[in-house]
Amino acid sequence: MRTPDLFIGAVGAFVPPTVSVEWAIDRGLYSREQVELHELAGTAIAGDLPAPEMALRAAQQAVKRWGGSPTEFDLLLYASTWHQGPDGWPPHSYLQRHLVGGDLLALEIRQGCNGMFSAFELAASHLQAVPERTSALLVAADNYGTPMVDRWRMGPGFIGGDAGSALILTKRPGFARLRSVCTKSVPEAERLHRGDEPLFPPSVLTGRELNFTARIDQQFAARSPASIAMADVGDHIEEVVGRALAEAEIEVGDLTRVAFMNFSREIMEQRCLANWGLPMSRSTFDFGRRIGHCGASDPLLALEHLARTGGLGPGDHLLTLGTAPGVVVSCAIVQVIESPTWRE
Repeated sequence: MRTPDLFIGAVGAFVPPTVSVEWAIDRGLYSREQVELHELAGTAIAGDLPAPEMALRAAQQAVKRWGGSPTEFDLLLYASTWHQGPDGWPPHSYLQRHLVGGDLLALEIRQGCNGMFSAFELAASHLQAVPERTSALLVAADNYGTPMVDRWRMGPGFIGGDAGSALILTKRPGFARLRSVCTKSVPEAERLHRGDEPLFPPSVLTGRELNFTARIDQQFAARSPASIAMADVGDHIEEVVGRALAEAEIEVGDLTRVAFMNFSREIMEQRCLANWGLPMSRSTFDFGRRIGHCGASDPLLALEHLARTGGLGPGDHLLTLGTAPGVVVSCAIVQVIESPTWRE
């Protein structure tokens, strides 16, 4: 999807304190073999701080950096992957009450770790549909510290991290431009993350733990059609990235940095960088390996970190890329126009 004349006014991030993998090893939560295999260093843990509160803090920071009024937004999109609060309660209403008010369309997006890419597409369409609409607030947040999931073993090649993130997408000038966003689904692999678990009753009502590792291992052991379909995911990733590059009118060599999900080194290299012959020095692995895989927040956390620390300068391009259950492959290309004035 081409996104002409859409800018990023500001980004915000809330990352709670981190713990090291050594801390987890000492408590029997993680193994030294996993450290050697994946080279992950730690993860962010929020304790009992709710995900909507982390989203609010990140959004407040983004609005402050932007300099506009939180009442100016025409759309609020809240991406999440895990339970946010009382069942039946919409978490975006928390931000409406405490920040943006109620005079706008507000929705929650549940598309796994790729929720922010979906938010980009929906917000771009919403803003471009009506000339008077100017800006959208996109947020994501998750806290995996619940009995129903083990953050240290929830999926292959990553550790679950807690965080909140926010981005302001606007027609007004901003420090960066959203050049393109693309998505492709691979429904043939749908069962990979479902495994053999029944659809009803929902697992959260039966006390069954979320364990993507067990589900995926079971599908590969059975050589299910879903596992076989995953053999082509690399091709789908190349297709989606190729389309995004063409829409942004740049080449692979124009990419300054590449941000994949905060997964292991071998996944970052094999699933992402190797396809285009790019070195690890262009990745955000060194940043992501310390905070964990923070659900739908990963792409915004990478952008915020690079913008704040000077990892991206005027004219630089960032490719953010992710995969999610479904299976869904998504990416977006961001071009920095000017170095942001904020550093706090």
